[in-house]
Amino acid sequence: MDTHVELTRQEKIFTLVGTLLGLLLAALDQTIVSTAGPAIQRDLRIEPSLYAWITTSYLVAGTVMLPIYGKLSDALGRKRVLVSGILVFMAGSALCGLAQTTLQLILFRAVQGVGSASLFTSAFAVIADLFPPSERGKYQGLFGAVFGLSSVVGPLAGGFITDHFGWHWVFFINLPVGALALAFITTRMPALRRPGVTLSLDVAGVLSLLAFAVPLLLALSLGRGELRPGETGYLWGSPESTGMFALSALGLVAFVVAERRAVDPILDLGLFGNRVFVTGSVASFFVGGCFLSAIVFLPLFMVNAVGLSAASSGLTLTPLSVALVAGNVVTGQLVSRTGRYKPLMVGAATLTCAAYLFMGFTLSVDSTQAEVTWKMVLVGLGLGPSIPLYTLAIQNAVPASRVGVATAASSFFRQMGATMGVAVMGTLFGATLASGMQSRMAEATAGMPPELVARLRGEGGSSVPAEEGAPSVRAFDVGALKAQVSAQFAARRAERADDPEVLGMLTVQEQAALGRVEKVDRALKEAFAAAVASIYRYGVAIALLALLASLAVPSLPLRKGNAPSGPPGVE
Repeated sequence: MDTHVELTRQEKIFTLVGTLLGLLLAALDQTIVSTAGPAIQRDLRIEPSLYAWITTSYLVAGTVMLPIYGKLSDALGRKRVLVSGILVFMAGSALCGLAQTTLQLILFRAVQGVGSASLFTSAFAVIADLFPPSERGKYQGLFGAVFGLSSVVGPLAGGFITDHFGWHWVFFINLPVGALALAFITTRMPALRRPGVTLSLDVAGVLSLLAFAVPLLLALSLGRGELRPGETGYLWGSPESTGMFALSALGLVAFVVAERRAVDPILDLGLFGNRVFVTGSVASFFVGGCFLSAIVFLPLFMVNAVGLSAASSGLTLTPLSVALVAGNVVTGQLVSRTGRYKPLMVGAATLTCAAYLFMGFTLSVDSTQAEVTWKMVLVGLGLGPSIPLYTLAIQNAVPASRVGVATAASSFFRQMGATMGVAVMGTLFGATLASGMQSRMAEATAGMPPELVARLRGEGGSSVPAEEGAPSVRAFDVGALKAQVSAQFAARRAERADDPEVLGMLTVQEQAALGRVEKVDRALKEAFAAAVASIYRYGVAIALLALLASLAVPSLPLRKGNAPSGPPGVE
């Protein structure tokens, strides 16, 4: 018998709207702030070595809080945790908008991250509370649509707000959105708390989890294969990097010991005896690495190989976002109608492998924006169904009283996979790019005058700001160098204007010099194209691991109602 306490249709609608607004609040913030990054850096005069910490502090704080919020939401109810998370997020947003120094902004971004973890965790747990597993798929698609909407609207809104109102307002804009979400949640959303479940604070578990996750995430975020002047971080294998990994390993051991002894652990280790939870979490871990690898490095290819502006390169990701949403929504509907998730799960993982293979072996310096666009649609269709399907499978396989913990743990593993994947891919990208530039530059500059070679090697202007986890790279401004070469020859021709023979010789030399500049420009673009293509080839291995984990996920029938082991009550 289904013991799920039925809510009215109006209560469900308002609960969904409030939860979606909370999720939109966190999702939009990530894309809006990234667009305002250059303006923030200029205004606060943030050193290049500290710039990445605006994002790193947010991600680290949010990731380590995911399991903690999952436990709190099971014990205290979704409403309390969701409201608390929104309030913390709004407070962090207001403080970020008022920040006057780099240190203040970094610290306040961490506060935002602490609040955002509640929004991400509660969203999927609320779906599990409102609907039985057989119906969840079609509603989880709404949450995927929120991420897609934020990836399209966020950059546009961030640019408009920054240009017309200043970067402070990219944070202040969260306040009215958060207030609207709170209005729906506080007035219309039931507590969704299971009667009789009390919270026993697992202090040892919380502290040991922080000791495991924080050093690991910092080590991965700060690890560098090559450390450039002015860049923050540590070389892989350095005492600092090794020490953080060692501290993380000790924290993991302490966490396992603490959770085995805890009366009410923050993460029930008994879940690891559930095959669906284990295989689904492993698959989520690898999908996380695949997802960010597809997004982080593509703008570098579009700017440095195809030649688009930074704004136009960002729009290249729009088809990916649309495909993600489409794959998410369609898959959710199919699962709800067929009651089977595994065929779609395996199919999506297989399509991801194929899309990565296609990208890895067809991206070249001659690729156009239109060509890359439809290829990214394939990537989006493969990745789109992944996150909700694994979440659905895990929620369907665990007792209702553990849905919050299991959902948060799955999100935690996915975020850890994303961080580790980008760190590893960033190292491989940097090594491949450096090697490609060195070999191609040597070939392209062979036989050139030493002074022109020196000028070519000195060109590049400013460092291209890469996405989180990606190495900074040097842009080659071929137009500026061509203008310098032409100006130099124009000055020489002005000096010998009365000598037609010399003028003809100078013209020939100018054309040869400009041709050599184009040759070097082509070589550097080829290096970028090869480096980004290699990321997708490396990503095939991660996608294959996700596919293998998906094949190992047991196919359980979706429950028509919530398990009688403890559905949420209405308070």
